[in-house]
Formats: sequence, structure tokens, C-alpha cells
Amino acid sequence: MERNLLLTSFQDFGLADPISRALKEENYLTPTPIQAQTIPIALTGRDVVGIAQTGTGKTAAFALPILHRLLQSRIRPQSKACRVLVLSPTRELSGQILDSFNAYGRHMRLTSALAIGGVPMGRQVRSVMQGVEVLVATPGRLLDLVQSNGLKLGQVEFLVLDEADRMLDMGFINDIRKIVAKLPIKRQTLFFSATMPKDIAELAEAMLRDPARVAVTPVSSTVDRITQRIIQVDHTAKPTLLAQLLKQEAVGRALIFTRTKHGADKVVKGLARAGITSNAIHGNKSQNHRERVLAAFRSGEIRTLVATDIAARGIDVDGISHVVNFDLPNIPETYVHRIGRTARAGAEGIAISLVAGGEELAYLRDIEKLIRISLPREDRRTPGHRDSAPAQAQHRGGRSGRPNETVAGAKAPRRHRRGGGKKGHPQTNRHEANRQEPIRPSHGGAKSEGLGPESIQGVAFLHRESRPNIRPNRVQRPR
Repeated sequence: MERNLLLTSFQDFGLADPISRALKEENYLTPTPIQAQTIPIALTGRDVVGIAQTGTGKTAAFALPILHRLLQSRIRPQSKACRVLVLSPTRELSGQILDSFNAYGRHMRLTSALAIGGVPMGRQVRSVMQGVEVLVATPGRLLDLVQSNGLKLGQVEFLVLDEADRMLDMGFINDIRKIVAKLPIKRQTLFFSATMPKDIAELAEAMLRDPARVAVTPVSSTVDRITQRIIQVDHTAKPTLLAQLLKQEAVGRALIFTRTKHGADKVVKGLARAGITSNAIHGNKSQNHRERVLAAFRSGEIRTLVATDIAARGIDVDGISHVVNFDLPNIPETYVHRIGRTARAGAEGIAISLVAGGEELAYLRDIEKLIRISLPREDRRTPGHRDSAPAQAQHRGGRSGRPNETVAGAKAPRRHRRGGGKKGHPQTNRHEANRQEPIRPSHGGAKSEGLGPESIQGVAFLHRESRPNIRPNRVQRPR
């Protein structure tokens, strides 16, 4: 339910003076729609379900009212405990959320800590030993701390679940249920998700009490300042075409998406051979590496970043002029998330998708059905070539029971052996040599159209009858 609130300044919220001073120093003047709708409700102590995408200002929407309420009742946290628990799906997003809490709370001597995988757990155990007011964590590492008796959850007064739909995609839903079962029943819960599939709606219903519902920017809408382009290309010609596009387009910063971690590394190597400097972030990279790469991308030292969907969560960087889908996602909503990383802060952006044959054409049809736009296509395929590159995506409903980098970072599923091939060597067609013509800038890209609000239940899962019955490999849960 949308609330039309006439709040045009952060001063209208009546936030405590230490917070208001910090907001002035951060040059926060006008609240975004999700902030204008959420903050007044959260200040009353009521639970909230917020439907909002990345980049809409969600962090301030939940952090500011929580900090205000902490100041109203300032008590010392118990040993190994926290008063505020924020759960997010990735390390990068968790770090950014903690940075925001510390920035808004700089004048209130806030105690805070971060609990994520990829760094030694002993350091995190020590950071919560004396108790903290705010703890931001990924679900896997949080459970590790609890099970090792390094953290107790009995004093949590405020629970935030951010990007709940991504938690579901990563397989964290069971971990979240375990965590919630350990929390006090009497608490305030703020629940945010870009979409509201059935599993997430059921989780919200179990976690929240009479929540207020706010919704902005429905997931099926794409920003009208993004020019979307589809280029049909042979699978084996994608690396060459990508390099040509990056050289010929007026690129400020480019974010390249691949479906797998191995694919991201291959793209970086291919671009290096073409003389283009880039770097990759994904689940196999160390936390220090990812932080260094993201810092270089924000500063402009690196202009081309290659990422999987999961690793890219939490990347909130202005000045991304191009988003390129090297691999088209097999979940339509993921396409909307990806291209929404360009055209921020009033700028315009370009989203280019390289689409090979087979399943990627089915994915494209599903995307067009979701966004209700028929995207113009440029055909760069070699005449007479039949692309038969194996699909590396999972079924949407075929998730493993263990958390992993689904869609973006999962291992490629096993292919079924077809008749005529030798045992252990699936038969595939050989690709013919590809001749590449010079890539000419396209002027026929379609601007996406604004759409009406979607239901709070979100967009239903889409069946694809044409997909083979493949089972993903089981991989180790990221911490």
C-alpha cells in the first residue's frame, strides 16, 4: 500500500539532533519515496514490509528510525549480544550497510560490528565480546557465531532483513528461519525485498506482526532513461563482440554480468588479450580482493568490472554508463536488477545483452513478458551458423537445499549424454569459424516504458517447458 506523504525534507521526520547533524554533513536533503514512506512508520515501532529495489535508498529508510529509537532508550548491550541485527545476502552489501549506520550515527558513539565470511571468525568473536548496539551479518557467518557460543541473540530489539528475495535465491531461507527462531518474540522487524514471490511472502507473514506495507518502483519496470539493446550473436563470438563494444562505445564505467564465476574469469582473460583492462569479483575471490577491486571501480581506476549476480549485490556506484549481459540471466527479475545499476542519479545509461541461441532466446522472451516491452534485436550471427552451446543455468525452481551462488555463481550443471557420443564425452556440434564485421553504434535501442504499480505479491514464477531436466551440482555454502 503506497502512502503519499508530503515530506520534502529529512528535517520533517523529527529525528534526534545527533542524527540530523550527520545527515546535514552527508548532504542528505530530500528523502526518496521509500524513505518518505518507511521512516515515519518505523519511528512508531511498527513492523514494515517494504518492496523496493537496490538503489532506492532502503538503508537510510531502516537505519535512521532505528538509530533514533536507540537514542530514546540508550542501554548498554550485554556481553556477546546486540540490540540491532541486520541480515543481508552478501559481504559487500553488509559492509556498505554497516558504513551507513556508522555515518548516520557518528555523533552518538555508536558501537557496531560486522559478521561476514571470508575473514577470520576469531576477530569477529572479539568484536562482539563486550556487546554492540548494531550487528550487520550474512546468515551463514551469523549462525557460525551463534553455534560457537560467540554470539547470543536474546537481546535483539530490532531485526532488519534486507534483500530477502536474494536470500531465497542464495538458499539462505532455512538459515533465516533458524535465526528468527532464536530471537525474542517482542521486537520490531523491518523486512525489505525487491520482489514478493510466494516463499518470501510466507516468510514475511511468519516473521512480522501486523506490518505496514510500502511499495515503490515495481520490479517489472525498467528505468525510462536506460536504452536497452539486444544483440544476437554466436556463442563463441561473444568475447570478440564484447571487446569491440567496449572499444567503440563511449564507456564511462561498464559492469559486465556473467552467469558463473568461471565465466567471469574467462571474460577478464579475453578482454586482457584484446588490450582492455578489467577485473572480476565473485564468490571465489577473497574479501580483501573484492574490496580493493570495488574501490578501484568506484574511483575510476578500473573502468570495466566483471561480476556474477550474487557478488554484484550491494554495488552502488554512480557513473556506470553501460551494463552488459554477457550471459542473459535465467530469472527475468534478475535482468531488471542488473540493468538498474546504470542511469542512476538522473543520468542516462545503456544496457546491452548478448544473446546466443537455445535457452537464451527463451530467457529473452520471459524478460520481455515481465517488462512488457518488445526489445529490438540486432542480428550479428554468422549466416548459416547453428549455435548449440550448452546452457549453464539452473531451473528457476530447481535450487539445491544448500546455499550457493545460484544463477550467477553456481557450477554448471551436468549435461546428459546424448546418443551417438562416447561415454563421458557429451556430443556437441562444432562451431564454424566466425567472421566479425565492424560493430556500428546502434541508434535503434528502445527506451523502456514506465509501468503501473505491481501487486504486493510480486510477479509469479514463470514456467519454461522447453528447458531440459537438469540438476545443479551441489556446492559448498559461502560464508
